[in-house]
Amino acid sequence: MTSWMPDRASLTRPAYLSLAEQLAQAIRRGDLAAGERLLPQRQLAHRLDLSLQTVSRAYEELIRRGLIAGAVGRGSFVLPAAAETRPPYLVQRSGEVVDLSILKPVTDRLHVERMREGLIWLAQNMPPQDALSFRPNSIMPPHQHVASDWLAQGGIDASPDRIVITDGATPAISTAVMTAVPPGGTLAAAHLTHHLLMPLARYLGLQLEPLAVDDHGVVPASLDRAARRGGLRAVYLQPAAINPRAVLSPADRRAEIVEVARRHDLTIIENDVLNALIVDRPPPYAALAPERVLHVSGFTKITLPGLRLAYLVVPERLATAAANRHLVTNWVATPVMVELLSHWLTDGTVAELIGWQRGALAERHALAAQMLAGLPFRAHPQSLHLWLELPPDAPEDDFVALAHSRGVAVASGRAFRLNERSGGGAVRIALGSADMGQLRHALGVISGMMARTVEPILPMI
Repeated sequence: MTSWMPDRASLTRPAYLSLAEQLAQAIRRGDLAAGERLLPQRQLAHRLDLSLQTVSRAYEELIRRGLIAGAVGRGSFVLPAAAETRPPYLVQRSGEVVDLSILKPVTDRLHVERMREGLIWLAQNMPPQDALSFRPNSIMPPHQHVASDWLAQGGIDASPDRIVITDGATPAISTAVMTAVPPGGTLAAAHLTHHLLMPLARYLGLQLEPLAVDDHGVVPASLDRAARRGGLRAVYLQPAAINPRAVLSPADRRAEIVEVARRHDLTIIENDVLNALIVDRPPPYAALAPERVLHVSGFTKITLPGLRLAYLVVPERLATAAANRHLVTNWVATPVMVELLSHWLTDGTVAELIGWQRGALAERHALAAQMLAGLPFRAHPQSLHLWLELPPDAPEDDFVALAHSRGVAVASGRAFRLNERSGGGAVRIALGSADMGQLRHALGVISGMMARTVEPILPMI
């Protein structure tokens, strides 16, 4: 058991948060080592002359941050430092494995043809500044106007100076998080969220607050409770079928979330990368609360993987901050690709590719419904994936390993989970990363695995 003690004289209000922060800093410094048992709550409360409730809430806060774990009858122990995050998808593809682990749109020869045509157009029409200019503000303004017109079609009224063009959704999300949450601040997100949000928060020194979800998305009461605890600066939302469970939040749920955000003066980061792909989608948060929403709309997932570009719309009050943070991390989106995107938006190619994608996804969702009939999975007609819930006797990692041994790669639900204690096991199955024949075979393998108990693969020693 540890001999290290917090400093009672340094505690500030609220005392439980101050105590939790002292303990957290001791863990980061190494004063409390991994595996070390903390003092029992009642004993620490007595030594510090605090209420048992205060100490209990401090320990609960450390559990929420992933710094300690409690074991009934044994006490609370310091957890090892988080290891580098492993991506949920295959890092290197194998020709023997059908890869349903990485999220990508359906593609065909059409996409290669359109890219070749686009590159020919660029060779003939590229303005000199795309090759010669070094300053973002001398390249991007015309494209920001094109972006403003495109966003208006989705209900977002954004002046060009509020739009940051980035090399894909990941730089846009990183810029948005850095803009909305200061170092050491807290960001809330659904307990099942974007797998890159967790390492990003860790690298930036941010705390993540997991929120409850239901069939309509993040539960407003959960966000309200998190905000009332204090310290929360922003909430990260994926309301339009890109979230792990492929949920499309309806308009009334979005309005409730906006009401909570306004009551507590929270910033909303809206990951809307499927944007125009979603048929009859509700108004985005950026249309409902433009004064507090940083909105990310991408093109990689709705057109073709090579068009790695996104638009980040920010409130006017944050425009300079967002531009600065993008400048120091990415400087400028690739000008020639931005030129191609603007051309495709104005000549109808983006609309053509989105329409094609909807049709291709409809075929794949129909196949999945047939192959996985009777199984507990969630999907949306325009989602690029489905979320398959596993039986209680099928741990996620064992299921993923066994599927891989049978020639199918899927993503473990653990990669998307902020709180290990929330929800049951599941896997994410991407529908666009294999051809129809491979997809049929892979879904058949998964269906067969679900029909019987999954046993872990024994190590070969």
